[in-house]
Amino acid sequence: MRYSRKLAGALYAAPVAAFVLAFFVAPLLLVGRMSASDWPLLAGDLGINLPDNYAGIADNPLFWPAVGFTLKYTGIVVVILIGLSLLLALIVADRRKGTGFFRTAYFLPTTLGLASASLLFFGFYSPAIGPLDPLLESFGLGPVSWLGTPTAALWSTVVLIVWKFAGFFMIILLVGLQSIPPDVYEAARLDGANRWQSFRHVTVPLLRPALGLVLILSVTGSLLAFDQFFILTKGGPDNSTVTVVQLIYREAFQRFDLGAAAAISVVVLAALLVLNIGQFRALRRDDQ
Repeated sequence: MRYSRKLAGALYAAPVAAFVLAFFVAPLLLVGRMSASDWPLLAGDLGINLPDNYAGIADNPLFWPAVGFTLKYTGIVVVILIGLSLLLALIVADRRKGTGFFRTAYFLPTTLGLASASLLFFGFYSPAIGPLDPLLESFGLGPVSWLGTPTAALWSTVVLIVWKFAGFFMIILLVGLQSIPPDVYEAARLDGANRWQSFRHVTVPLLRPALGLVLILSVTGSLLAFDQFFILTKGGPDNSTVTVVQLIYREAFQRFDLGAAAAISVVVLAALLVLNIGQFRALRRDDQ
C-alpha cells in the first residue's frame, strides 16, 4: 500500500517534473554551456573558451551603463508602484457604492499584455498620430519630445509601467488589507490611536507579507525590463535607455555572439538569486 501511494504520487508529479526539466533545467544547462564556449549564432559551438566570455563582460562599453540605468529605473518604478498601489488599495478597501467600479477600472490595464500596452503608449507619444501633442497645443503649449531625451524616455516608460501594473499590485495589497481582523483596529481605537497611528502600527506590520510579495515581484520584473524599452525607445536616444536584458539581446541577435550573451545571462541570474535570497531572509527576519 505504501509503495502504491508513492508510485501514484510520482505519477501525479511526473508531468510537472517533465515540464520543469524540459523548459527550465535543460535551457539553464544549455545557457551555462554557451557561456563557457565560443558560440556564434550562425556557426554553432566552436569549443570551450572559458573564461573569455566572462572576462569580456566588463570590457563591453554598454555593460556598466546598462547596469546603472537598470538599477535607476528599478528604484524609481519600485518606489512609485508600491506607494501608488498601496494608496489605491486603501481607497477601494472599504465596501462603498462605486467601489467595485473603481477596483475594476484600476485592475483593467493589467489584462493588457505588456507588448500591447507598449505599442499603445508608443502611439500616444507619437508626434504624428498621438493625441498628447495636439492636446497640449490646444492649451498653447508646444509639442513635447516624449521619447527624444534620456530623461523624457525614462519617465515616459515609467508612466507606462505604473499604469500597467499598479492595479495588479493593488489587488495583492487589497487581499492583505482584507485579511487584517477588524478587531485589531477596534482595539487600537480603544487605546486612543488615530488613523495615522493605526496605519503605521497596525496596517503596515500586518500587511508586511503582501508588501514583501509586491516588493519581490516589482524588483525582479524591473531588473528584467525589456519589452517596454525595446518597443518605445529601442535603447535610445544614444543608448541611454539600454537595460541589461536589452544588452543580452544585442549580443545574441545583433552581434551574433551567443556565448557573450549567455555569460551576461548567467551573471544576471546569479545577481537575481542573491537579491531574492536577501529579500526573503530580510522579510523572514522581520516576521520573526
